[in-house]
Amino acid sequence: MRKAKPKKRYVLPDPKFGDTMVTKFVNYLMEDGKKSTAYAIFYDAVQLVEEKTKENGIETWKKALANISPSVEVKSRRVGGATFQVPLEVRPERKTSLGIKWMITYARKRGEKTMMERLAGEIIAASKGEGAAIKKKDDTHRMAEANKAFSHFRF
Repeated sequence: MRKAKPKKRYVLPDPKFGDTMVTKFVNYLMEDGKKSTAYAIFYDAVQLVEEKTKENGIETWKKALANISPSVEVKSRRVGGATFQVPLEVRPERKTSLGIKWMITYARKRGEKTMMERLAGEIIAASKGEGAAIKKKDDTHRMAEANKAFSHFRF
């Protein structure tokens, strides 16, 4: 076990919106250390969302992220040789990171031609409460609900 808890690393706000959440999102979106490319994809996707929905793009993105973020999840716990799926509340930091990961993962799996279009499509779908990332959240919540009987095994 480690001696001390590691210090929390803080990210700098992004250049366009001045939001640290955007920087976190771009860091997850980035591949092979190409941050400027990731920023370009994100900003173009937000612009496309604005054009399609006629609403503020960054607000739509934040709403979509809030819709995707789960409030409960299940964690495996071994008790007497049996493994139980124990439902647990999700910490706020983990909530946002799961939401970001799911949005990017399911945006990558979409059928549009460019990543910018895929991400914009996933943002629009999630803000409306539909799409693959929302389905993932609902499945997680459903699994936690189904295993509510094992909640007394919390650690």
